[in-house]
Amino acid sequence: METKKYSSYAEIDHDLKILNLEREIHYQKIVLSIEKTKECLIPSKSLTFVADIYHKYLSGTFGTILKMLIPYAINWFLNRKRGK
Repeated sequence: METKKYSSYAEIDHDLKILNLEREIHYQKIVLSIEKTKECLIPSKSLTFVADIYHKYLSGTFGTILKMLIPYAINWFLNRKRGK
């Protein structure tokens, strides 16, 4: 890269302002990229809504009974598939 020759301090200040703005633009692009990555990794509100409904309906008596019946239903289904 060829070195630039300046004839005044105003030209130096002008180039420094441009470089500073370019640096700020790149920094903001990195911040935006990090935010998008966080959004991809963190479950969305819809998943938390489903989890809230799950806890609401499976926390009471019905949930306890259902939790006890699920293993039996799974075993019955697996044994039925095997032909026993």
